[in-house]
Amino acid sequence: MQLKFLIYISYSYALPIGLPLETEILKRDCTVKWFADIEDGKKAIKYKTNTLKTIQDIINYKPDIVLTATNDVPDFITGLKVQIFHGFLTYKRPDKKHIDAHFRVRGFFDLYCTQGPTTTKGFKAQQKKHPYFQVIETGWSKVDPLFPIEKKKHSKTIMIASTFTERLSLAYNNDVFEEIKQLSSTKTFNFIMVLHPKLPNEIKDKWKSLNNDNFKFHNTTDLIPLFKEADIMFADTTSAIQEFLLQKKPVVTFNHTFNHNYLINVKNPEAIEDAFTKAFTYPENLIKNIDEFINQLHPYFDGKSSERIIESCITYLYKDKSYLKNKPLNLIRKYKIRKRLGYFTFKSYNKSFTKKLM
Repeated sequence: MQLKFLIYISYSYALPIGLPLETEILKRDCTVKWFADIEDGKKAIKYKTNTLKTIQDIINYKPDIVLTATNDVPDFITGLKVQIFHGFLTYKRPDKKHIDAHFRVRGFFDLYCTQGPTTTKGFKAQQKKHPYFQVIETGWSKVDPLFPIEKKKHSKTIMIASTFTERLSLAYNNDVFEEIKQLSSTKTFNFIMVLHPKLPNEIKDKWKSLNNDNFKFHNTTDLIPLFKEADIMFADTTSAIQEFLLQKKPVVTFNHTFNHNYLINVKNPEAIEDAFTKAFTYPENLIKNIDEFINQLHPYFDGKSSERIIESCITYLYKDKSYLKNKPLNLIRKYKIRKRLGYFTFKSYNKSFTKKLM
């Protein structure tokens, strides 16, 4: 049976999450459409020919499976609502409230396709408290193109990445900027840089001004090619750290809020160069710590997470779910979604969506 899939996003950084899934869907001769609920995402998928423009288009389309890289999804559209995540658990703030927020269930999803044991454990615990959804560990689609890991000759290439939160972002730190500016002029290292799409243009322009033979700024959300090109990473608390670590390459962080044993963390700009030099030796104990961390984060190195996600969704779509409880009323969140989308209706699918085999 030809199924109808919808990939539902908000921001441009969700595009590389959805593209590997789209490939898997098309392999099965199913239909796939894209929808973005804010302007940044709409611009990112503007070039695609299989987009839906309005909520009414989605309602008319009647999707069977909705793959969602956002925190919520309209409850009034058809389909199995699947959370595919827009990032890893980043451990960027040292408080239980922040970590718990990653495992917050908002009452919209029928299925969580988790990335690895760390995420699975968190959502399984929530499932026991709120038994209206299922949890299946699949791996994460975004990192499929990273595998298999290619061995390459080291070129002293450093990828710089930064988060958008000002107090956590190295991109805002002028002393860091001056240090990288100086290092890029020595020809000791090659730098490639990407910044979070939400960062102000003036910050991006400042770093772009460093472009030279040893520094190149990339305006992209497709990070995998840059991960592969780089030998180490320099970052703050950005979620790109976890993605990069899957290659078992060292990461130097600036003022990270945790002293993780799988990172080389520095507190002042004067220590950055020495940290880079240390990282390029690939310290044995550091690599061991990275290995232990990623085996809990994402123990899938076959590049087939998208395949597992799509197969899990299709299988679960047809399963009996009558044993599950109804989703919570969620009236405030449902109203906010309707207001944001400019579409008001009393219709709401409060039971997990099931399709009967013909």
